[in-house]
Amino acid sequence: MYLLEELSQKYKTVSIVGMAKNAGKTTALNYLIEEAMDEGIVLGITSTGRDGESTDLVTGTDKPRVFLDTDTIVSVPEKLYELADAGLEILKMTEYGSSLGRIMLCRVVTSGYVQVAGPVINASHAKMCEEMLGFGAELILIDGAIDRKSIAAPETSDAIILSTGAVLSRSMKKVIEETAHTVGTYRLPPLEDGYARELILEHLSEEQLMMIDGEEARLLNRSTGLGAGKFLDGEINENTGYIFVPGAFTQSVIADINPKKLRQVTFVLRDPTRIFIDSVSWSQLRKKGLKVQVLEGIEVAAITVNPSAPGGYAFDHEELLKGVQEAIPDIPVIDVML
Repeated sequence: MYLLEELSQKYKTVSIVGMAKNAGKTTALNYLIEEAMDEGIVLGITSTGRDGESTDLVTGTDKPRVFLDTDTIVSVPEKLYELADAGLEILKMTEYGSSLGRIMLCRVVTSGYVQVAGPVINASHAKMCEEMLGFGAELILIDGAIDRKSIAAPETSDAIILSTGAVLSRSMKKVIEETAHTVGTYRLPPLEDGYARELILEHLSEEQLMMIDGEEARLLNRSTGLGAGKFLDGEINENTGYIFVPGAFTQSVIADINPKKLRQVTFVLRDPTRIFIDSVSWSQLRKKGLKVQVLEGIEVAAITVNPSAPGGYAFDHEELLKGVQEAIPDIPVIDVML
């Protein structure tokens, strides 16, 4: 069974998330589009930025173009419509804006190359994906062209495909470690139903640091945990079991917390995209007793590896593929360059 066929049986929307720029997201997207053409699966294609242009507008490097087959549903802004080689039937002029004009939902009537773009706000993407499904798409692929963290958020799609590769580091060992670390954080255990979860959800919209002391919530007069380690250390009492951090979770959040207090509490995050700690530091903190749970985890459906980097170096295809497979044995790993 092809990967895309498996995905279409489990999910309705899948985001392609790059661990770094030039990690092979567009190559992975084209790989899945080719599978869809072989299998007769009708795709919906959109992006959190702009994709399908021949040259990267930021780095100036060559990019793979996006070729779409007939019947594909695609989001195209007004200013990119005339640039399409493909024949496009406009199905709907949406309410979603972008720097390139309003987003149109189109059906491909003649195969060809298309430059794709969509809304930058996750909530708008979720609404638009529902509309694309209504127009006949069986599976929607979202290219996370702007920010790998935000597009991975669970409210954006049912699952993600994580694209990794040589661009992360000249050390293959480092690439494998960071990839396994990212997958590990995305699979952090969700906070189970109970008083702590109920209290956090009750005050979630207030976007403040929160202590759960026994079965009571205590809102702190801070909206971020960045640099708040000493402050949190002073707020933790003998009854504190959980600390909810609404924003980014970095080492500065916990740097000045007494080790005994650190082992006492569990940090709760909205989702794993809030974590900004590298693999080595994360491993050290976990050994010291750091406990982290999330309100909602992220489903990693597959991993794609790209052994080549724009910097002119490359890894051995088989060695990188085998290394990632051994580090993460329960998720399909594909070398899209082969």
